[in-house]
Amino acid sequence: MDLNRFKDSPIGYLVEFSGTDPRTHRTFSHKAYVPNPLPLDLELRRGTVNSLSDAMLALGRLDQALSWIANPMLYIRQAVRREAVSTSALEGTFAAFEDVLGADVLETEKYDPNLHEVLNFVRAAEQALAWIQERPITRALISELQRILVRGTGSDGPEAGRIRTTPVLIGPKGCAVEAARFIPPLPGHSLAIGVREWEEWCERDGDLPLLVKVAMAHYQFETLHPFTDGNGRIGRLVSLLQLVRAGALRYPMLNISTWLYERREEYVDHLLTISESGDFNPWIQFFCKAVTDEARSAVDRITAAQEWRERLLVEIKDKRIKSLTVHQLADGLIGHPVVTATWVQNHYSVSFPTASSAIAKLTELGFLREMTGRNYGRTFAAMDLLRIFQV
Repeated sequence: MDLNRFKDSPIGYLVEFSGTDPRTHRTFSHKAYVPNPLPLDLELRRGTVNSLSDAMLALGRLDQALSWIANPMLYIRQAVRREAVSTSALEGTFAAFEDVLGADVLETEKYDPNLHEVLNFVRAAEQALAWIQERPITRALISELQRILVRGTGSDGPEAGRIRTTPVLIGPKGCAVEAARFIPPLPGHSLAIGVREWEEWCERDGDLPLLVKVAMAHYQFETLHPFTDGNGRIGRLVSLLQLVRAGALRYPMLNISTWLYERREEYVDHLLTISESGDFNPWIQFFCKAVTDEARSAVDRITAAQEWRERLLVEIKDKRIKSLTVHQLADGLIGHPVVTATWVQNHYSVSFPTASSAIAKLTELGFLREMTGRNYGRTFAAMDLLRIFQV
């Protein structure tokens, strides 16, 4: 960590620490950065105000687009899994979008380790979204989310779901302390106090615009880095939870991690530069651009998916297909674009032949395609839908 970058920080301070690196057995003496509590007000530049206005307008249009849909929860299922793929990729964990969508359908726990970790995020996000319907964002929530995220991974263990009791480094895997890009607060009193103050600040009423508050809270959480693993994914999920809790979004359809992944170096640089300069404005503008672009993209995806659904329903009508299961399956494909006959059988409470027949009809119409090339245990996908939601 370049200590010269942070030694004159107006919003934090450096603390010395030393020890022995257990990997190399070398002794070291270095410093960690501790952020001050977040301010209650902030001077916003004109460019920042304009970015905020654009982002809030885009969020409003996204919320309106979802309000026109009979069953928005089908879209939410897609959005949560899309976010799971992107936010995990930011941390170096990669899984295919169609594999994440198909995991529930295949009903197996024999997942690839990366897929297992991405699915952990899906479970954490779904639990978090249920939580904030009635309760605020708290240390108890983020601790539970971290516990779910690391379950069954290499980071599972005694510190799962707990504020860390060991130092962490941000930098290349296995790097020496001196080579770390950033060293967050050391475990102990200052970290515990910092997390508590972050929680209180997030729930405090004030005059800060919502997106300013969300962007600032994200900086503080990532800088505190309260857990041994999962901080980035939890921090980005908390940003979405704040928007839903504040009523800016009734449905969690925003995927800022997709945008951030394409600009990951710039993303990290913005967060580090705040600690150096104390200026939040460039980061807020960057964050608002992510919100604006992704909200607009989400509206485009919703529109394209609805048009696809209408084409399917018209085709079913023109072919005079009366099967209730075919109609149910067609209605549900937006939320479940990867299916098997067994899944359709169980989901719609029909016989296996009825389920197979419904899939066959939609395959004949060209709206489903078989993915395995086998004659048994076959999986079918609405490929056009997958392409729409991957954009």
